Amino acid sequence: MSTVPLLRLSLAPPPHKPPRSTLIFHPLKPTTFSPPPLRTNSIISRPLKPISASYNTTPVTDRLISAAAYFFPFFNGLQYGRFLFAQYPKTLGLILEPLLPLLSFYRSVPYSSYLAFLLLYIGVVRNTSVSRYARFNAMQAVVLDVLLVLPMLVQRIFNPGPHGIGGKIVMFSHSAIFVGVAVCFVYTFGYSVLGRTPKLPFVGDAADRQF
Repeated sequence: MSTVPLLRLSLAPPPHKPPRSTLIFHPLKPTTFSPPPLRTNSIISRPLKPISASYNTTPVTDRLISAAAYFFPFFNGLQYGRFLFAQYPKTLGLILEPLLPLLSFYRSVPYSSYLAFLLLYIGVVRNTSVSRYARFNAMQAVVLDVLLVLPMLVQRIFNPGPHGIGGKIVMFSHSAIFVGVAVCFVYTFGYSVLGRTPKLPFVGDAADRQF
């Protein structure tokens, strides 16, 4: 009976041993080990966004044409500032002193207002060889100048006297119009020099419809 346990022990399977590495390192030869290939399925490749520097590409000629166009409504709008010039002659005279030579030349030319209008509208706005940037600014200057004619037409129709309530309304309205024209000139001229697009409320929309 003692042989039965011995047979059971001999028939039992041998214990499991981990497989030995098949790598054989030779003492005289350098061994190279290549790692397993990486799985690229789990890696999401995202395209790199190009880094672009933002700079102004408006040509200098277009800037000069646009900036010069806004002198047209500004010079024609100086007539609305006669009450302010009478109250503050030194201050306003000092501000406008750099523009006096150009203003004197503009007023010395006969029919300068009509010539400037035709030059801007036909020579720039309707000239397809000029860039759209310069054409838009020229058209906006023309629209602004046309709007400046309306207060004078209203004044000539109603013809209020220089005294009383009518005179005060005329003085206040003319001074407000002159301040608005000066602000528009500084804004549009500065933006044109910088190469940016100055768009006035309502005036810019009316100019944009022409294109």
